Amino acid sequence: MADKPKTGRRAFLKGGLAAAGGLAASKAAAAPDTAITKVQPWRKELGPGVDESGYGLPSPFESKVQRRNVPWLTVDTKTSINFTPIHHLDGTITPNGLCFERHHSGVAEIDPAQHRLMVNGMVERELVFTLEDLMRFPRENHVYFMECTANSGMEWRGPQLNGVQFTHGMIHNVQYTGIPLRLILEEAGLKPGASWLLAEGADAAAMTRSIPLDKILDDCLVAFRQNGEALRPENGYPLRLVVPGWEGNMWIKWLRRLEIGDKPWHAREESSKYTDLMPDGTARRFTWAMDAKSVITNPSPQAPITHGPGPMILTGLAWSGRGTIPRVDITLDGGKNWHKARMDGPSTPFALHRFYYDFNWDGGEMLLQSRATDSTGYVQPTKDALRTIRGVNSVYHNNGIQTWFVNELGEAENVEIS
Repeated sequence: MADKPKTGRRAFLKGGLAAAGGLAASKAAAAPDTAITKVQPWRKELGPGVDESGYGLPSPFESKVQRRNVPWLTVDTKTSINFTPIHHLDGTITPNGLCFERHHSGVAEIDPAQHRLMVNGMVERELVFTLEDLMRFPRENHVYFMECTANSGMEWRGPQLNGVQFTHGMIHNVQYTGIPLRLILEEAGLKPGASWLLAEGADAAAMTRSIPLDKILDDCLVAFRQNGEALRPENGYPLRLVVPGWEGNMWIKWLRRLEIGDKPWHAREESSKYTDLMPDGTARRFTWAMDAKSVITNPSPQAPITHGPGPMILTGLAWSGRGTIPRVDITLDGGKNWHKARMDGPSTPFALHRFYYDFNWDGGEMLLQSRATDSTGYVQPTKDALRTIRGVNSVYHNNGIQTWFVNELGEAENVEIS
């Protein structure tokens, strides 16, 4: 494996900036920059006061940073998928207003005063909690990613969607505030033989999923806040289930009922959907954990290179439903040479990790890929390696390596290397 060239501040400045220095100097000498020499309008008069809406909004110059859908992918807005614009973001925390969303029957608009959480089935005491009741339980704060199991699902047969927002944007990463679910179940008391939980949502689709009780008692939360404020309606207000590291469809929104049993329920969303169709026609079920995955967000098709040769900051995201991401490797030439990326920011289990690779772009074509290694030692596979086992008829759990082709103009395209 080729080692990464020196990219410290001194080497970076000496290399790339020195090479570009002549261009910058000649431009400055030929035409002074009026953005610095001219008094701009915002320096001549007082600006507006505090937004009277009472809730701060982004700058109008950032209006392009939006969740977006793919019109042909869903029938209507009642079965909406809105993708996070991960190419416009940095760091690891997703702003609440940009969190990917998926709903099967529209957004449930719930009056919190009328919302209840019921616990029934194989328990000593069947209970019903108001939100006020739940606020008296001990709470915890954790940062977790939530990824739809169909994220990158359109790419099984080859490149389909020319934008990282659409190939990898069914994911977000926020700080959840919630109650460890084991504390609620302790209040109800589990009967001998209890081994499964059915979580049910209050939406018109009555979303339900079976979850092993071992996972529930380990780290699942009943969350009521994300990034410090109440859950957004599209993200499950007033309550949602948090199932760290496991597929997003299990994170039941608008949570209203928890039933305890001794076997899975085989509900619609875990039988007709959210199973992995194999080449021989069988369907692999209960593949809950999201395997290690990464993607370069910049440059990418929606984030082309807008400057000439010289210093370049490549960045992206990596995550694993089995732990942390201690390492990401980058290739600029389609896998001939690999370089260790620089990991930056917090590294916690089941959360997004940010990586950077600082280098000097020579203006030539590039085939960009990232390859994540998680804390279990698992290495992100190629798409061909996945297809050898899984075929091309699946929709779910595609964590294969993504390739962007960058041309001499800095434009990027979704491609594959055969």
